[in-house]
Amino acid sequence: MDYKQLIIRGISYSQTQSGAYALLLEHEETHIKLPVVIGNFEAQSISLGLEKDIHPPRPLTHDLFTKFIVSANYELVSVIIYQIVDGVFFSNINFKNKANDEELILDARTSDAVAMAVRFDAPIFTTQQVLSEAGILLELEDVAKEEQSFSETVQSEDTLKSLSMEELQKLLDEAVKEEDYDTALEIQEEIKRRKKKID
Repeated sequence: MDYKQLIIRGISYSQTQSGAYALLLEHEETHIKLPVVIGNFEAQSISLGLEKDIHPPRPLTHDLFTKFIVSANYELVSVIIYQIVDGVFFSNINFKNKANDEELILDARTSDAVAMAVRFDAPIFTTQQVLSEAGILLELEDVAKEEQSFSETVQSEDTLKSLSMEELQKLLDEAVKEEDYDTALEIQEEIKRRKKKID
């Protein structure tokens, strides 16, 4: 089957469901976006998996499963979002045994599959049918609005810019300790921006 590779464009608060987030996946060639509604825990887990630099004091469920996969001598090869039924996406996680190349395919919620894929830097694919049924083509104006609404939900950038590196590091440590990973990611971004300027 001819699969279409998706990249993660971002995570924002869902405009349609209270307390939920929208994971935005995109097919790079056509710029068709695939919005997937996910829960708060999965949103945090995907964000942390993408960040790599922030480590929670105790392993999250996806981190625990990642360690198990590695210990069992498997690797996560890919994630395939193969179907959508009544607005619900269906996905498979494809594993391979490093010793004998034996394949293992597990059915998974799309949010969990993506959270695992980011931890293994594995590609995410979908079918043309799923893209046709659930994909949307956002205009540049819509993307700008979406990015703006996302930035409004996190801590004010101006507040972070006024803090010293020492204060930022202290805030980051505190946010991780309190398991407030959304704030931690924002602080981490500000620290990275400053380090790039120094380099």
